[in-house]
Amino acid sequence: QVQLVESGGALVQAGGSLGLSCVASGRTISSYPMAWFRQADGNEREFVAAINWDGVTTYYADSVQGRFTISRDDAKNTLYLQMNSLKPEDTATYYCAVDRSNPWQYTIERARRLYEYAYWGQGTQVTVSS
Repeated sequence: QVQLVESGGALVQAGGSLGLSCVASGRTISSYPMAWFRQADGNEREFVAAINWDGVTTYYADSVQGRFTISRDDAKNTLYLQMNSLKPEDTATYYCAVDRSNPWQYTIERARRLYEYAYWGQGTQVTVSS
């Protein structure tokens, strides 16, 4: 069993920056892809960014490409999301997730699928004011 705890959410002005962290416990997550998703009020949970176990392969939603950076520190069992140039439409609860397996071929199509993730955190709120 893996427990995930996100932190770093806050109220920030448009154009500002914020860094999120997700600490995993219960099992090492170094062999698994991980991702960030977000869910705004009244909307479905959507893919934000993902990173493969190697820490090299990363994928981003078009809406955050060039503004957000996902990274991981397996020595600390921690996933990060650096968010720059924030916009009001980035307002949402942000969730981290751990893939249920280590696929031989890791594609963005797989990274986007919610059901591929076995463990989820409780979420951290990000609010961007205009």
